[in-house]
Amino acid sequence: MSILPFLAAGWILLAGIYGMVTSRNLVHAVGCLAVAQSSTYVLLLGVGFRRGGTAPVFSDIPTRTPVVDPVVQALVLTDIVVGTTVTALLLSLVIQIRKRTGTVDPEDLTELRG
Repeated sequence: MSILPFLAAGWILLAGIYGMVTSRNLVHAVGCLAVAQSSTYVLLLGVGFRRGGTAPVFSDIPTRTPVVDPVVQALVLTDIVVGTTVTALLLSLVIQIRKRTGTVDPEDLTELRG
């Protein structure tokens, strides 16, 4: 088992978090959040990878053949759908903020402070 997918997932997560922290634009921050979430795809695929594994369809292969975990693949697909939905919702909120305040700079959004 290789450590490379886990290092790649950590690096992608750190790059996304750094972008969110240093962002001066809400659209950029939403994009960086999507990048940070994409690290979970790499992490899950790294967990579910099996060298020499095939698709878990046992109708045409022997039962002792190594297969990949289908649950991990289903989790990645679910993660992609949830990530896309959250990104779309956040971008629609950014559009509404731009319409109401005229800016997408988080520092200029004084109307949102409690």
